[in-house]
Amino acid sequence: MSTTQPSASTVDAESVLSKVKRSILPAAFLLYMFNYMDRAAIGYAQLEMSTDLGISLATYGTVAAIFFVAYTVLEVPSNIIMKKVGARLWLARIAITWGIITILTGFVQNVTQLYIARIALGVAEAGLFPGLLLYMTFWFRTQDRSRGIAGFSLAQPIALLVGSVSAGLILDHVEWFGLNSWQWVFILQGLPPVLLGVWVLFYLADRPNKARWLTKEEAAWLENEISSEYQAEDDGHMSVELDAMKNPRILYLAFINLLYAVGLYGMTFFLPQIVAQLNPGYSSTNIGLVGAIPYVCGAIAMLLVARYSDVLGNRKPIVMTTLAVAVLGLVVTMVFRETPAMGLIGLCLLAIGVFSYLGPFWALASEALTRAQTAVGLAVINSIAAAGGFFGPFVIGKTSVAGDVIFSMIFPAVCMSLAIVLLIFVKPAKQSPAAVTDTL
Repeated sequence: MSTTQPSASTVDAESVLSKVKRSILPAAFLLYMFNYMDRAAIGYAQLEMSTDLGISLATYGTVAAIFFVAYTVLEVPSNIIMKKVGARLWLARIAITWGIITILTGFVQNVTQLYIARIALGVAEAGLFPGLLLYMTFWFRTQDRSRGIAGFSLAQPIALLVGSVSAGLILDHVEWFGLNSWQWVFILQGLPPVLLGVWVLFYLADRPNKARWLTKEEAAWLENEISSEYQAEDDGHMSVELDAMKNPRILYLAFINLLYAVGLYGMTFFLPQIVAQLNPGYSSTNIGLVGAIPYVCGAIAMLLVARYSDVLGNRKPIVMTTLAVAVLGLVVTMVFRETPAMGLIGLCLLAIGVFSYLGPFWALASEALTRAQTAVGLAVINSIAAAGGFFGPFVIGKTSVAGDVIFSMIFPAVCMSLAIVLLIFVKPAKQSPAAVTDTL
């Protein structure tokens, strides 16, 4: 018996894309939003926690960085497991465990326990972002992927915006049941992902052919459209997937992303301290409100740049431009660190650059992979980049002198400048999404 694939004439592509956006992106968005809120909560908790636990800026930098040790190692295994057991089960597991660990972090009594909690959080969260990237490749065609990635990556600035405002208010106003305000930052931001994980377990569809909200014709058409974009299909052999770990082109993109991550996590973990240094008179609430402004700018820019990236198709110049804007923002912040208004403008430029980078870069990276390489390849790129999440906060903390964290931002500025140079040698795909794997 012969079978035929639904043609474009029998399936409305825009209708299918709209259904995918409505059904897939909200779940991915919420997962990533609460994930980033939990990860960055320590930046605001540190404003009060440092006194109770005796944490210096140098120690704080190490505490923030140590999260990435286990996180980096477990990214690839996590994506392999997710591909085997399905996105629904694995993403729900990640959300529930990281939420529980975040709540427990609110009860640490000393620096040693805080180190243990951060390492455990890295274990729990490992694989969420590359897992979501892999999940996008199951649902979005290449021509739509930058907007799909930006659709859930928008959660990053939104999470930091909401986390900034809420953490500032909690620090100033919440001291319930004899617990300090910094403890409630962790407890209140750890509860939502536990509930979200349970919801994902019952709601999420692993792939188009399992989605009840697509017709059989629509699901078959979408599966066929996405599969046809890859040069190689997954033959089920682990060796084919693991080849991505030694692919020099993938490693090259991963190193570029590592340099970018130094700037991203420098902002994520130290923005509250930068805002406090720009105006020492700010209360925790003021720091939260002012710190939210760059994230608003970054969120708006992320959506606009992602749309332009999909229209233009050539990702590389866009990625380079976003990094250049981020470097400019760091320079402005450092030069005008004694002028609060100009310093804030610099932080806005930094946020615009680092968040606008996400959609175009990950679309570029996914286009560089064959079908068999996606699970491991995306995880490799993100796990190596996570090393930037370790070195960025660690070096910034160690080089901060007498509380001057702004001057230490020279390190992420240099790293992102180097990333721009390395991108010059990346040749964009020409005929097919995977063609870039043959050109660097």
